[in-house]
Amino acid sequence: MKKSIGAKTIVYPTPVFIVGTYDEAGEPNVMTAAWGGICCSEPPCVAVSLRKATYSYGNIIANRAFTINIASETHVKEADYFGIVSGKNKNKFSASGLTAVRSNLVNAPYVKEFPLVLECKVLHILEIGLHTQFVGEILDVKAEEEVLGENDLPNINKIKPFLFAPIRHAYFGIGNFLGEAFSIGTAIQDD
Repeated sequence: MKKSIGAKTIVYPTPVFIVGTYDEAGEPNVMTAAWGGICCSEPPCVAVSLRKATYSYGNIIANRAFTINIASETHVKEADYFGIVSGKNKNKFSASGLTAVRSNLVNAPYVKEFPLVLECKVLHILEIGLHTQFVGEILDVKAEEEVLGENDLPNINKIKPFLFAPIRHAYFGIGNFLGEAFSIGTAIQDD
């Protein structure tokens, strides 16, 4: 039997998105965000929700652009740092030793060392409550060649992304392969 635990911000999996922006002076900034995901297939879009108090919020409003960077397990320490420190007070790229790269499509930086990047222009801004949701049209996805697999598409086992567990405030790697999507379910037959 299920037990009610109340209205909480719990969903699994919860992504670890590194949001890249430029501030008013053109300095690159990144922050870690977990409230987000793919939200449309055509046009391809991703959504991320930020609090107004974050430095990145103002940067996105000003530039109408952002990147979503997916870190591998080898950069979990840096990803966590990006969510702890404000870009108002610290240059996170200098402190972490990672490299900001200027997108050639949108006015936002991405992290050179991270294997997967989505370059996005803002399509919609939705004030929800404590958070504001930014829907970005994905103009391009960039992937390191070593994480590409079949048909030159990103391979999750090569990327080695990690997830956030909101209740535990912890990060976890990706689990085992369970079956092919849009295929394994065909074994169930209607009566």
